[in-house]
Amino acid sequence: MKKMFLLALIVAFAATCAFAQDPDLDQLDESTAMSATDAAPAPVVPAKKEFNVFTEKYDLKNHYIPSGWMGDYGDIQIDDGCTTTPHDGKTCLKVTYTGQGAQGAGWMGIYWQNPANNWGTQMGGYDLKDYKKLTFWARGDKGGEVISEFKIGGINGNYADSDSTSIGPVTLTKDWKQYTIDLKDMDLSYISGGFMMSASANDNPEGFVVYFDDIKYEE
Repeated sequence: MKKMFLLALIVAFAATCAFAQDPDLDQLDESTAMSATDAAPAPVVPAKKEFNVFTEKYDLKNHYIPSGWMGDYGDIQIDDGCTTTPHDGKTCLKVTYTGQGAQGAGWMGIYWQNPANNWGTQMGGYDLKDYKKLTFWARGDKGGEVISEFKIGGINGNYADSDSTSIGPVTLTKDWKQYTIDLKDMDLSYISGGFMMSASANDNPEGFVVYFDDIKYEE
């Protein structure tokens, strides 16, 4: 009887040692843990909030129209479907200024408005309080083109813009370059003049050809 009890005790002890020292079980546990980690989904990054002035011809997300021609407006031509080396996508904006002084003003300007040709005579401003900057890409056909001012807001009238700010003068290069207008601490509750550019004949006696793309408000 004692021999049988001792034999059973030895068998149980050997089985316990074999289970504790089984390397295959350790590898299985480690492999299972690694598989669970590898299968974990990547964190979702929220899309950056944007409000487009112009990104692509016919894009339904464009919100303003380059309708407000000023100064020597007879010297201005716009091609909003230009395919000459756009910064992004298939098209960009091409602005041609002859500098000939058709109206005798000695300068030109273009406002991107909502709705078209709105000089503060009707409702049309957007509430852009969530945005902290306006960015855009620009380049000159030859390089050296001088833009007196880039601006947002500033339209007056019965339905005036709530604020305005600008940068400039800016000398363009032949290569695309991104520019930023800081909008922090501004009242952007009503903006119908979403973007504006102006230039003088004195700075550009032979006129110019310049290009714009991806004009947008960003957080």
